[in-house]
Amino acid sequence: MENARKYKVGLVQMRMGPDPDVNLESAIVHIRDAAKRGANIVCLPELFRAQYFCQREDIKLFDLAEPIPGPTTTRLAEVAMENRVVIVASLFERRAPGLYHNTAVTLGHHGSIISVYRKMHIPDDPLYYEKFYFAPGDLGFKAVDTAFGRVGTLVCWDQWYPEGARLTALQGAEVLFYPTAIGWHPAEKEEFGAAQYDAWQTIQRGHAIANGVYVAGVNRVGHETGDIRGNRASGPGLEFWGGSFLADPFGRIIAKASHEEEEILIGEVDLALLEDTRRNWPFLRDRRIDAYAPITSRFLDPGFGDGK
Repeated sequence: MENARKYKVGLVQMRMGPDPDVNLESAIVHIRDAAKRGANIVCLPELFRAQYFCQREDIKLFDLAEPIPGPTTTRLAEVAMENRVVIVASLFERRAPGLYHNTAVTLGHHGSIISVYRKMHIPDDPLYYEKFYFAPGDLGFKAVDTAFGRVGTLVCWDQWYPEGARLTALQGAEVLFYPTAIGWHPAEKEEFGAAQYDAWQTIQRGHAIANGVYVAGVNRVGHETGDIRGNRASGPGLEFWGGSFLADPFGRIIAKASHEEEEILIGEVDLALLEDTRRNWPFLRDRRIDAYAPITSRFLDPGFGDGK
């Protein structure tokens, strides 16, 4: 089979402390470890340089943002070249004064930036006040060729939207990476925690099945109060549930992390399996692209399509 190629991905599930510089160095240690274990492409969690600061609205926290290219991409470029790996890194981007994005950068194994994706879907929920900090992405969904394979990157809240997964897969992505920061409200965990995690994993497994691709959800782990050098959010904080995983094109979980510990998952991407799965479940072949125009509507009001 022509697509007999294989490569390995490394998913870094890590804790974040109050010092962004320490978090960066910790991430670099994890990247090097993943590379030693054979990973060709390594993905970090969402906004890995800091504890999840969107638990409150604080104008001073815009100081965390940086340009792209900038200090973090420069440092990670060195690591990519040293270890001959591709790195997917989620950053707080300062695009212009007063204009910021939640952005995932893909760095090639030669150290250059080969893709920039700005998070398209921005949540605004209790303790997830992202609309205060981030403008919606304006670069669209995209896939990019790396030295090892063609991949697409989306970010966290994008996970719940099949449209983003589809549009990325239609550009030839073999793996969809989702850098993530998602967790439990402590007061809700006992009643809803298991169901929330199951829904999160299930929707992404669905993306894998519907598109015949590998899907990687890469979460942080640990309890956080949004502590940025001692500037903490009030309240009980969030317990990030970890549980990072890699699903194959049949939706099977082939690697999964715990809910409590830092871990590095190594999973293999097998393009022969991707090809075989799509031959047996030819969802892309059978799509009725002539019938989907209404999907761009916000909502289809009663009476749509009945000829009235």
